[in-house]
Amino acid sequence: MVPFNLLVIIGLILSFMLNLLNLPGVAGIVWLFSYCKNGTSFTPNGIYQQNLNSLLSFLASNATQGKGFYYTAAGDDPSDMVYGLFLCRGDIVPLKGVCQGCVSTATKDIVQDCPNGKASIIWYDECMLRYSNESFFSQVEEYPAQAWSNAKPPVNESERLTELATTTMRNVAIRAANDRSGKRFGAEQVNFTSSQTLYTLVQCTQDLSVANCSKCLREAIGAFPYCCYGRQGARVIFPSCNARYELYPFYQVENIQSPPPTTDKRKIRMILLAVGIPTVLIAIVVGSGLVFLRRKRRKEKEKGKVPPELLQDLASPGTTGQGNLPNSVELPVMDLTTVREATDNFSDSNKLGRGGFGTVYKGVLPDGKEIAVKRLSKKSCQGLVELKNEIMLIAKLQHRNLVRLLGCSIEGDEKLLIYEFMPNKSLDYFLFDSSKGEQLDWPRRLRIINGIARGLLYLHEDSRLRVIHRDLKAGNILLDYEMNAKISDFGMARIFGINQTEVNTNRVVGTFGYMAPEYAMQGLLSIKSDIFSFGVLLLEIISGKRNNGFYLSENGESLLTLAWNLWSKNQGLELMDPLLANSFVGGEVLKCIQTGLLCVQDDPTDRPTMSMVVLMLESDTMTLPQPKKHTFSVQRVVVNKESSSNCEGISINEMTISEILLR
Repeated sequence: MVPFNLLVIIGLILSFMLNLLNLPGVAGIVWLFSYCKNGTSFTPNGIYQQNLNSLLSFLASNATQGKGFYYTAAGDDPSDMVYGLFLCRGDIVPLKGVCQGCVSTATKDIVQDCPNGKASIIWYDECMLRYSNESFFSQVEEYPAQAWSNAKPPVNESERLTELATTTMRNVAIRAANDRSGKRFGAEQVNFTSSQTLYTLVQCTQDLSVANCSKCLREAIGAFPYCCYGRQGARVIFPSCNARYELYPFYQVENIQSPPPTTDKRKIRMILLAVGIPTVLIAIVVGSGLVFLRRKRRKEKEKGKVPPELLQDLASPGTTGQGNLPNSVELPVMDLTTVREATDNFSDSNKLGRGGFGTVYKGVLPDGKEIAVKRLSKKSCQGLVELKNEIMLIAKLQHRNLVRLLGCSIEGDEKLLIYEFMPNKSLDYFLFDSSKGEQLDWPRRLRIINGIARGLLYLHEDSRLRVIHRDLKAGNILLDYEMNAKISDFGMARIFGINQTEVNTNRVVGTFGYMAPEYAMQGLLSIKSDIFSFGVLLLEIISGKRNNGFYLSENGESLLTLAWNLWSKNQGLELMDPLLANSFVGGEVLKCIQTGLLCVQDDPTDRPTMSMVVLMLESDTMTLPQPKKHTFSVQRVVVNKESSSNCEGISINEMTISEILLR
């Protein structure tokens, strides 16, 4: 490694030379936004700061190479490693001095904007620079996200402009992601009117794969209808990619290279003759195999089972007829005797609560570790398939906003799940109790909302599986020591294929008041079903009222109807829990109400995705679209009492249902 002092000297000399030369474009660098990750700080003048200084010098020196992108790491000890990169806008890279001038400025500004921060990002109009104590290379990151719209008023043909802009950017994104040069950059201009030209630009960090760049740009472009509908120009910025459109040239049009010339026709014919026939034969063989596998997997998914690869640890060779599970490194299997001793043989004094599928007990292991044990009732509707579903989902999907499964125990009639202990129980324990609700001030509720949103985003889009929770409600949100939210109870969760967006099912499970209308009435399940549930939960957190409580009232008015009526009359703050009177921020509350109403719209296509929800909640610059009134009534749903009368799983208080008979 180059000595630290030498790197500092090189960085200072480079900075001095850039200022002395007054390189073109440097003076015009436009700062956009800085992000400093909370809860991460380093000791001044320590090893981490030395590595950070080395990293920033590396980045500044490599900005002179004319590539417009560079990423590296500094440090030897993994505990003090610093990872960083810079990305210059694709059209300015050919302009001598502009990229390095922006990066040089960024290396100074970022340490001033985020002093002692272990993870920071800074954006300019011309470049972006970021660093972190955790490696983020080759990963799609959409948080923090920022959206800006042109201050000019919307144009007359706002719908056509938004449609043209998003369509054009999607086409450019395909070319940018698949660019063989690896620049992950593209721009295009098209006619909007006879006198107006639309300019678009998209870009990813060059460490992303084709698939990841495509995913990032797809999400960024998908945000425009929500943040900037009809505006004359707008941009959405993620750490991994960005997209922008304007009705004026905001980039160096002359520096955008034309597509490479087509290959000579004779060469094309030679290539086709050389590789065409073998390729076709291979494609036929591979295609036949894929069709067979897809049909097999489709049949398995239609049965509602977990894919075989997720159940390999629970497969028959090590599973007895009584359902005993083999031990595995990934998920420890605890001895029943150990669990009994930890819970004092499931004594009532250790009982934490009772749900639709059984009772939860507190336990203490011999090493002093506190645990929560979910003991499924012998009459529970949650059978071995659902139990396996929950075990493998939670074991393989790890996120800070998902409850952590520590182990399981299945011996004879006993079916036990062992979780990390959540000392503050579930959200409903505080939210719907006037005496305990005071502990949930507005900053804490907002943090809980954001935590749930991030956990759901992980399930829907960021994990290696696409998971639909199907029973998102206050009772299934657990709170840790610091009142951070963790989504729990995956017994009803459904796994979707990567390209699968929705499915029809005759077995509808969930909780009254939280179910989306298309799911409750037609059995149509998609990620938008969870979005609806999140919207209901969001309005409950703001109001401190149960949606089910409204359903049980005589007039049957729902919390959603009340929220709409107040919001449409510009009286949204009247929905707010009176306990928040001394801590709320009016703009944040109203934004959350509007977000909740967008999530509970009747038509699932009108509801935003979770990535859009997270963007709406965390951006201070987005202009949210107007929601449509929710009209669905739970009274049109009929419970199949016969199918659920012989087993536990229905709770009158929470109105949890195991199945619905579809009309």
